This record gives sequence, structure tokens and C-alpha cells, in this order.
Amino acid sequence: MKAFVTGGTGFIGSEVVRRLAKGGHEVRCLVRPASDTRRIEATGAHLVRGDLKDRPSLLEGMKGCDWAVNVAAAYSFWAPDPRIYREVNVDGARNVMECALEAGVSKVVHVGTAVTYGRPAQTPVTEETPAGPVRFSEYARTKHEGEIIAWRLRETRGLPLVVVMPGGVFGPGDPKATGHYIQDLVQGRMPATVFENSPFPWVYVGDVAEGIVRAAGKEGNAGERYFLVAESLTFGQINRMISEISGARLPRMRLPDGLTLAGAHLLTAVARLTGRPPMLGMSLDQIRTMKEGLVVDGSKAARELGIRYTPVRAAIAEEIQSLRR
Repeated sequence: MKAFVTGGTGFIGSEVVRRLAKGGHEVRCLVRPASDTRRIEATGAHLVRGDLKDRPSLLEGMKGCDWAVNVAAAYSFWAPDPRIYREVNVDGARNVMECALEAGVSKVVHVGTAVTYGRPAQTPVTEETPAGPVRFSEYARTKHEGEIIAWRLRETRGLPLVVVMPGGVFGPGDPKATGHYIQDLVQGRMPATVFENSPFPWVYVGDVAEGIVRAAGKEGNAGERYFLVAESLTFGQINRMISEISGARLPRMRLPDGLTLAGAHLLTAVARLTGRPPMLGMSLDQIRTMKEGLVVDGSKAARELGIRYTPVRAAIAEEIQSLRR
């Protein structure tokens, strides 16, 4: 098959490209001029210069392709210019979906995120659970809006859509929030722990990539959603795993929830003034997301896509080993 991939130079996307190429598929990747493409070029992927705002580059990349895999996202819990979330997660998603219809691809796999569900009334959350009424970050709000656009195009124009929704992703080379959290604990930069009883869904990056590839290749699954989640564990459980695997001592102090939220309000206000990210990732969006927590059932992907999830402990161990290297 011929697959067009957005976000192929990123943490998840580069693993998707590698697995597609290893499976014998012909891969075309949308890349911005400033992107580091060495890793995906090593797979033999063909590069298409452009971005999500450039519809001609999207159409050129999708020409003759069977699948379009939209991994690209503005994923962070703070940005100096918050307009980036809407530009990528809403307008960019719309462009990908509309161009996929115009190009006539037979399958579109859109990578969403579990945090778009907010805090639903029902738990654990499954693919049949209605999303909660509130989302706790601009990232989650715009990803939710982009996904609504995609489903509307399926309903009105027959977009051959499948959506996969990972939880918090572990793995070597993670440059985002989860990777920074592990690094801060291992390297003793975290002065206190927070929200130790809040649960969150977790998954290994290789399992996410495998889920995306299998969702693309599965016949007759247009219109399906799949959570990609191995385990839902509390931050206290994650902290203890990191400590046991790395040998790093956990902070003795545990910040009360109210004080943590107050600190996040202050640090986020300072970040807006300075243009620099809040210290220790304590943006209000990230802290709210951690506090509210989420429990997700990822068993549908295991049943229907044949995913065998890597235990979270093993994923953490691999990430910590990569930090030491």
C-alpha cells in the first residue's frame, strides 16, 4: 500500500513511518522545510515539502495513495502563541480530511487523544462513552474540535475515517510532557510530588504506532474508534515505578492539590509575561489535566486490532535506559 503521513518526524510519527516501511508499504511524508528528516529518510520514505496550511502540498502528497495517516498535532500544554493549537489541530485537521476526500484515499487514520474526553460521568471510559462536557487544556479542546470536523465529514461526505486515541505515551526519545516528567524525577529536579491518587491512561509508543498501522490495514473498520491504552495507573504508582527502576529517590514533600493549582496559576501568568514555558511543566493546562485524571479501557484495540500491549513498567524502564545512554 501507499501511505501518506503527516507528523512523520515526530515522536509517534517517526515510529509509524518506520513500521509502515518495515511492513513493505510505500511511505510519503509531509515535512516542513526546517524539520529534521534524517530518521525517516533512513527508512526510504519519500519527502513532500509543505505543511498543513498548504493544501496543494497535501494533495500532491496524497496523489495515488491508499491511506492518509494524520499524526500531526500541536501537542503541548503551553505555547507562547496559543493560536498554534487551532492552526494545527483544527484547521490543519480539516485540510487533511478534505484533501483526503479530494484525493480519493481509501482509508484515513486520524490520531486523536484520550484527553479529549475530559472527565466523563462513566468510568472506565470506552469507545461508546460520551465525552465529558469540559476539556482541561487548549490542546484537548482543539483536538476535540478537529475530531468533530472529521466525523462530520464522514457523516456528510463519506470520509473513510478511523480514529485512534492514545493515552499518555511512554518511550525513548519522548520530547514532550511525559518525557520531561520522567527526566525531572530521575534527575532529582522535582521538589515535590502532586496528585498521587489521580489515575491516568498510559501506553508505549511502539504500541501506539502498531495500533495506527493495524487500524489502517484492517478491512471494514471505517467509522470505528480505538483507544490505545495499556493501563490506567495513578501518578503515585508511576512515581514509584520510576523510583524503583532508576534508583532515584522520590521527593519527600507532597504538594496539596489547592497549592499545586495556585502555583500553576502563578507560573502560567509569569510564562505569559516572559514568553518562556512554566517551570517544571507546571502550566495550568497540564496541572488541570493531571488533577482531573482519566481511566480508560483499551481492550477494544487488543481484541479487534490484535495489539499486545507492552506493560507500562517495561516502557518506563526502556525510557530510563535511553536517558542513561
